[in-house]
Amino acid sequence: MNGIHDMGGMDGFGPVVVEKDEPVFHHRWEGSVRAIMRQTVGRFYNLDEFRNVVERMPPEEYLRASYYERWLHALETLMVQRGVITLEELRSGRANGPSIAANIKHEPRPELIARFSSGDNVVTRNLNPTGHTRLPRYARGKRGVVRTVNGPFLLPDSNAHRGAKVWEACYAVEFTARELWGDRASSIDRVCVDLWESYLRSEEGES
Repeated sequence: MNGIHDMGGMDGFGPVVVEKDEPVFHHRWEGSVRAIMRQTVGRFYNLDEFRNVVERMPPEEYLRASYYERWLHALETLMVQRGVITLEELRSGRANGPSIAANIKHEPRPELIARFSSGDNVVTRNLNPTGHTRLPRYARGKRGVVRTVNGPFLLPDSNAHRGAKVWEACYAVEFTARELWGDRASSIDRVCVDLWESYLRSEEGES
């Protein structure tokens, strides 16, 4: 989806501030959120569902929230939706009954069948889906080069909504900064993006 989270190449947000000697966590509760996520992802929800919830935050809330506040929002939303906790338990901080069993079934990964190879020139499709996708806006309709072939992995666009299990090769595709952001970008910088096969077509214009 096209949302405030997809900020690559957007103007008006000022420079990226790099904190010197930044700690892993700024507050103790952030570590707790990280631990809860590690214990629940893959059991009650998948990573694509988690990301999709963060992306659906209202823009003003997303911009106001810190990194782990966004994680906490996703955890609370998913845990209630999956029936792991109730709204009453969330508000009180106390469990009212036994925990439920994990509700995600893991399927074996099929054999990798890749259309593209390392070194291939590709073009990203100009997609504007209404749901989750891992193809960022700044990289749509751009020319790049396949550097590595990985997977297969489940297609996030479907997996985020518990749709059909679509397994695809995932490629690390390298773009020049100028291809992504124009002539004002550095002539030597490169950006590598992990992209699923259905996001790509060959540079020759094949479908």
